[in-house]
Amino acid sequence: MYNSIKYFEEECIKRFEKLEDDFIKNPKKLAEYVLGLTEELHNLGLKMIQESLEEMNQMLRKSPKRLQHWVVESHDTKQLITSLGAVTFEKTLFTNKETGESEYLLDRIMGLEKHERITEDALARMLKESVQTSYRRGGEETSLTTDVKKQTVKNKIHALEFPKNKEKPEKKKEVEYLYIEADEDHASLQFREKKGDLIENENHRKNNCLITKLVYVHEGIENEAPQSKRHKLVNPYYFCGTSYGEENAEFWDEVYEYINNHYDLDKVKKVYLSSDGGSWIKSGMKRIAGITYVLVQKFLNKWTIFLFCSILFSSNQKEH
Repeated sequence: MYNSIKYFEEECIKRFEKLEDDFIKNPKKLAEYVLGLTEELHNLGLKMIQESLEEMNQMLRKSPKRLQHWVVESHDTKQLITSLGAVTFEKTLFTNKETGESEYLLDRIMGLEKHERITEDALARMLKESVQTSYRRGGEETSLTTDVKKQTVKNKIHALEFPKNKEKPEKKKEVEYLYIEADEDHASLQFREKKGDLIENENHRKNNCLITKLVYVHEGIENEAPQSKRHKLVNPYYFCGTSYGEENAEFWDEVYEYINNHYDLDKVKKVYLSSDGGSWIKSGMKRIAGITYVLVQKFLNKWTIFLFCSILFSSNQKEH
């Protein structure tokens, strides 16, 4: 950190003073003042990150404990894309004396996978933007100064794995009514596992249709605010998948497991399942006992379904 502090004292302070002096002389240039300070702080931050990484690498190279088992092979440079910008730093390749395995110990202690170039903070920015807009925009927002290719963004998103919710609260909720809503959409695939693997049937139609399934469980509706005319779902929880056959049964078992873990089913009077009548949705009735099925016509959109559930919820409230 010494060099960064020295850089701050010898370079940054002078530039800060110059920026402030220019602003005082011309107060209308507030934007230029802000942008100038931002750039200087940004450069300082990148230098601090670089120096910290290289100091950690130097500690590993000089560690007597590690040198008992590892030998220094070479010194290389690596670039990491952080949310602040791209940082280029030196790191050392070590070889294990017993196994002959070569490894960058700095990557290991930082928890970086082989060939990983994007830090978690930058990845978070990428994913946040890409799910809202596009792969391209996600790549542009990954870092303040460095863009990431949209193919890289796509690969990162497709590689994501979402663990199932195994949380079990200490005390289950007691509600009288639960609502399950289910719907599906169809997507046309260019391929399933790799290009060219789509198969044509006897009618020369390819098996490129993917059914995406959405199920959400909630406790009814309520006003967004005391005086608001807008409504929102109460404690919604969402499930999605593309399962078929036996996997579809497992999908509904996951829904039931969530309900059973979070709600006292002995206190629930009714569980409503509303959908447009898809066979995979009806099969959910066989996996969750005590469901009252409500058919919603295919031509109704999701807001009509929401309105229907609102009416159903209101009628249940009037019973009391």
